[in-house]
Amino acid sequence: MDELADMYDAEQRIVRALPKMAKAATSPALRTAILSHLKQTEGHVKKLERVFRACGEKPKGKKCEATVGLLEEADEIATDFKGSPAINAALISAAQKVEHYEIATYGCLHEWAGLLGNDTASGLLLAILDEEKAANASLTELARNGDNQDALGQGNEGETESPAAARSNPARRPIRPVAAARSRSAAVAR
Repeated sequence: MDELADMYDAEQRIVRALPKMAKAATSPALRTAILSHLKQTEGHVKKLERVFRACGEKPKGKKCEATVGLLEEADEIATDFKGSPAINAALISAAQKVEHYEIATYGCLHEWAGLLGNDTASGLLLAILDEEKAANASLTELARNGDNQDALGQGNEGETESPAAARSNPARRPIRPVAAARSRSAAVAR
């Protein structure tokens, strides 16, 4: 129940933080995405209350230190990049850190609820997990469609690169540091 209480606190903190992030965003698309996720996050709080009840517990929060730290970093980013063309890319980065934390935690909670045979809790947690994954994908799309280029001063107003072009661009391919490290280790071992 500790992890559940942790996420209950986290979601409530995120509800309070998202309006500030939306206000800091200069991209209308990013602002809309953040405000849309705010509505979802308010729904996550309600779903978590239902999960507590499905577990026979009263909803209660436990200070989520990870979220506190991530949101403090988001505040610093908003301050540091205010007025900069990089503000939207920086906000996306901060928001994705929060999303990744939520995805990891909800993935575990969903699996644990399933192992305990609590289908109601498992289903609610899966629904939240799916929404967090979709929010993360939306943020990635926003970054790829201009906010990252704007941060570099390379944005072309009104033009976006197609997903196929983005995948074929070597500078846009995902970095695989683990695989690269393994390759170097294997070469050294030879």
